[in-house]
Amino acid sequence: MKVIIPLAGKGTRLRPHTHVVPKPMLKVAGRPVMSYVMDDVRKLGNVDQVVYITGHLKEKVEAFARTAYDLPSVFIEQDVQDGTAGAVARAKDYIDAPVLIIFVDTIFDADLGIIKDSQDDGIIWTKDVEDYQRFGVVVTDGNGHMTRIVEKPTEPISTRANIGLYYIRNWQLLLEGIAHVLTTQPHKGEWYLTDAFQYMIDKGAKLKVVDVEGWYDAGQLSTLLDTNRVMLEKGRARVPASLGDGATVIDPVYIEDGCVIEHATVGPNVSLGAGSTVRNATVRDTIAGLQVTISNASLHDAFLGDHVRVQGVSGSMSIGDHSEIRGEG
Repeated sequence: MKVIIPLAGKGTRLRPHTHVVPKPMLKVAGRPVMSYVMDDVRKLGNVDQVVYITGHLKEKVEAFARTAYDLPSVFIEQDVQDGTAGAVARAKDYIDAPVLIIFVDTIFDADLGIIKDSQDDGIIWTKDVEDYQRFGVVVTDGNGHMTRIVEKPTEPISTRANIGLYYIRNWQLLLEGIAHVLTTQPHKGEWYLTDAFQYMIDKGAKLKVVDVEGWYDAGQLSTLLDTNRVMLEKGRARVPASLGDGATVIDPVYIEDGCVIEHATVGPNVSLGAGSTVRNATVRDTIAGLQVTISNASLHDAFLGDHVRVQGVSGSMSIGDHSEIRGEG
């Protein structure tokens, strides 16, 4: 099996952080988002090759993937942001077996092991949601096979949201479908992979729809912080043996070794990177990077990059690397 991971996007909704860090490498609960997905890929054990479709900050993505994962890999640049079908099309020369396609700006709880016994042409994973109008939703027939995907429906035709995780056993028909999509008029300059799936269905393919137990978005600030909370609750929490005088920790938190917390309260739902210091402050619902200093402050719902200094302020904020904020009081 081949694995295709498109990660060329610029992550505009997570700026300023994604000016210097690729979106899939932003950390929740002390780990890059893409690591959660790649761990599941490695556990499969039958991956012949991973094809990364890179773009924005491609050198950082490639360096991380090569260092962190000992899987046979190839890196292809998507130099023009022409959509999800355009991204997968760039991997066509490497697709000669069933493919697992994963968009890594989310984290999911899914049993990928069902791939091994699947006899369908493919599997599309979904998550049942209440606010279906925000998503592309998958419509199924009585046998649980996809009939169509509808973007942001106004009527409740389905509540099964498309989460960006697909297994395609009939890879030949997938390539045919992508080739067809690329001959059509793009929508705002982009071609969609879901249109290739629709082509496959129209040609008689059976794409099984399977719900995941959990789906956690890491594509914008508010959801990234919520995903950080979920990962902490699901076992990623940790507290070093030694912190500092007057330290109060409210679980769950992820605090790297070497952090100093003095006369301060940290938590709940805080991730604090190595070398960071919190003094005379309260911090909750926050992700802070490496070598961050927070003093005489009260922070909540904040996202701080590496080497950030925050002093004498209160509230929520999103601050990129090597920034400094000082209050007047």
